[in-house]
Parts: sequence; structure tokens; C-alpha cells
Amino acid sequence: MRTMPAIRFADYDPKALSEMTGHVVVQVTPEGVMDQAARSANRLTKGALARLIDSPGFGKNETGAVISLAWPAGMAAEALLVLVLPRRVTPVEARQAGAKLVAAAPEKSMTVMAGSMPKAAELAMGMALRSYGFDTHKARKEVVPAAEITIAHKAFDEMAASYAPLAAVAEGVHMTRDLVNEPANVLTTSEFARRIEDMSQIGLEVEILDEAQLAELGMGALLCVGQGSDSPSKVAIMNWKGGAEGDAPLALVGKGVVFDTGGISLKPAAGMEDMTMDMGGAGVVVGTMKALALRKARANVVGLVGLVENMPSGNATRPGDVVKSMKGDTIEVINTDAEGRLVLCDVLWYAQERFKPCGVIDLATLTGAVIIGLGHENAGVFSNDDTLCNGLLKAAKAADEGAWRLPLGQAYDDQLKSRIADMKNVGGRPAGSITAAQFLKRFIQDDMPWIHLDIAGVASVKSATSYAPKGATGWGVMTLDRLVQDSFEAE
Repeated sequence: MRTMPAIRFADYDPKALSEMTGHVVVQVTPEGVMDQAARSANRLTKGALARLIDSPGFGKNETGAVISLAWPAGMAAEALLVLVLPRRVTPVEARQAGAKLVAAAPEKSMTVMAGSMPKAAELAMGMALRSYGFDTHKARKEVVPAAEITIAHKAFDEMAASYAPLAAVAEGVHMTRDLVNEPANVLTTSEFARRIEDMSQIGLEVEILDEAQLAELGMGALLCVGQGSDSPSKVAIMNWKGGAEGDAPLALVGKGVVFDTGGISLKPAAGMEDMTMDMGGAGVVVGTMKALALRKARANVVGLVGLVENMPSGNATRPGDVVKSMKGDTIEVINTDAEGRLVLCDVLWYAQERFKPCGVIDLATLTGAVIIGLGHENAGVFSNDDTLCNGLLKAAKAADEGAWRLPLGQAYDDQLKSRIADMKNVGGRPAGSITAAQFLKRFIQDDMPWIHLDIAGVASVKSATSYAPKGATGWGVMTLDRLVQDSFEAE
């Protein structure tokens, strides 16, 4: 895994352009208006920028476009990057522009001549988000030095202060990506728990519950998922107490299936290697808790993740088995590949019983059906509370992370009826994502605000996104952090 680059802010001095090395970034508006640094670069390169602006294709560039001029005459730089950006940009446009800069010159040292750009901190965050690679398991013959990124700004001290909490969020995103990208022989349930325990160093109170403790609590649903694996099932708890003492926390609950074979209901071989990402919900919870701790969020938030591995064996749960949840309800296991909801239902109940939260949000790579419905552009959102849900959707929009609300209803819940138990763990093929949410809703206590996020389509993707290379995206960390900031932090 590649460490997130250190981004520093420095004084803005266009007179030093000629001596700057690496990649140097200047700004030009879509209309072709050069800022101060661009005008200086134009003089040094004897009108190269002016000729670029006058070229027929310049007007076709969209906001955030990056045009590279290699080895510009009159400058020591390896490349002059022209960033096409209006003078007034939204935070999302600034983040996307920063990400495009890094994508255009990955692993390259860069100086961005930001001038008086109001959204320079967001631009830096976009650069931090896109400066990611997962190469831990590659045998590299040469060590590539870490890229150095400098943002030159007229108010560099102010921008550095604005960037600090954004950098904390980017750190959380990177951690989520690292966890989701890890192979299952590395990120076992025990290793996952160990990495969570290490987060006590940043101020989180961490507790790990082992199988004996889970059995004593009555978590029969969660334990049945992992009983076919040699890896012990665990529940990890991360508590951030940044709000007022005694205030009820927001509870974040994540599905942490470190590998999902489907169990006895074995998945097809094709694509099974992707099931290393089935702990994506837990990964988002962990990354969010890291972000909140690093930026010292003024809120009480508790994160809980159920860590299991779903394997077939002589001891594995069978289709047709009946298990008892911590709530006391019995579940007929129709399909052992619908295991995530069995993990979540016990952790959700435990979170409510122990922590008495003000609201609960669970995240899981829960259903393939949500990918059929929403593709890889949006997470599925289900909720029993309009206020909490609208707050999350607003936060997702601000974070530039796709999210779409889907319905709940009694007719969907009726699909879960069982002849021999209180419920089945699947409701059939129709509305598979909704019936999965309805299953979880049965474990939400009366009057408890709740959101279920099905992130199966957005946790890991086959092509690059605006902020990440292909693979793990870290979707959800920015959204949840923004929700906490907007709705749960003390003034």
C-alpha cells in the first residue's frame, strides 16, 4: 500500500516559476483568461500558453481539464500543466480538479500555483484522494520516491488549516481502500481485529469480542455464518467520545465477511476472487472512525463490525437449518450465501441494547440485486426515518458519492415468512435488495432512526472513478463524516 502524500501549503510566488522542478500547475479559465502565474509562465515559454488558448480545440475543454506541456522552454519544470478552471468553483468541482491533476501525472511531484483560489483545500483533498495505489504484494525492483505536492497560495496558512480536517477524512478513505483491497489470506478475521486494535493509538476506545463472548450474548445468527471456517468470528467495537458526556452516540454497523464462498450454497467459480471485498461495509465503518478520531470530531460515535468468514465444511451451516438470533427470533436459513444479514442482525441488536444510540446506520456489500438495480453509480439507501435519511442523502451529494433511496413496505416483508421459524433469511428473487433491508428492519427497535446502505455496487469497481483508481473506492467515508459534521457534532 502506498502512503498518502504529504501535501504542504507554501507562499505564492510566480517569480519563482522558472526555477520550479517537477510538474508545475497554472490556471486558465474556460474562456482563456490566464491568472498571474499563467501569465508568468506564458512569458517564460515565449507565448506557448497563448498559442494553446488560441488553438481550435481549447474551447472544447471541460471544467477541470488538464493539458500537459512537456519540458517547457524557459522553465526547469519537467512539465507545465494547464488546469482549465473557472474562477468560482464548487467544492466538488475543486476536488474533482485536484483528482484530475494527480490522474494526469501519477506519482509525480507537483507544485500547484493556486493564487487566491478559495477552494484550494478541497483541491488538495482531491489530490490526496486520487494519490492512491495498492502495490503491497508486488515485487518492485526499484523504489519510487514519494511524490511531493505543494499548494502555493496567497493565504497558505489559512488554507493549511482548512485542509487539516479534510486530510483526516482522506486518511480514512485510504484505510478503507487498503482493507477492501487486501486478499483474504492476509486480512483474516484476526488480522482485521488486530488492525482495529491498533487504532486505539489515535484515541479510539477499542474492544474485541471473541466467539465465547458472542455465544454468551446469544449471537447465534452471526456465529452460524463463520462456523464452517477455521478463522474465529469476532465483533470489534470502536468508540469515539468527542461529544458531550452522556449524549447518546450515533452507531455505525458494518458487515465484515472477510471472504464469502457462499458456504454450502456455493458461489460460481467465476468472479469468486472478488469476494475479498465482502467486508466492505466494515471497511467503511473503520475508515470513518479513523477520520472522526483524526479530526477530533465533536460527536459521540460508536462503530461496530462483525468479522466472519463464510466457508463450506463439515461443520458449516446447511440450507434448512434454523438458528436463533440475539434478539430471540428464529431464522430459517434458506440460502447460506445470504449470510451478511445474519451477521448484521445480531450486531445491530447488540449495538442498540448496549449503547442506546440516537440512530443506527449499517453498511454492507449485501446483495447482487442492488447492482442490477443501480449499477456501480449509486449505493442503495433504505430507511425508516425521513429526517436521518434526507440528511444522509444531502451529505452524499456534498461528498460527491452516489446514493439513491429505495422503498420499504409490508408486502416485501411478507416475502420473509417461514413455515417453521419466525422468518426466512431470503425472500426470493423479486426485490432482493429490498427484502434484505426488510430482514434487517426486523432487528431495529421501535422508534430507532435507522438507515441501511447496500454498497455492493460501489465498494469496489473495475474502472477508475473520479477519486480512485480501479479497485476499492472507499465509498461512504466522506458521506458519513459529512453527516456527522452536519447533524451530530456540537456547535
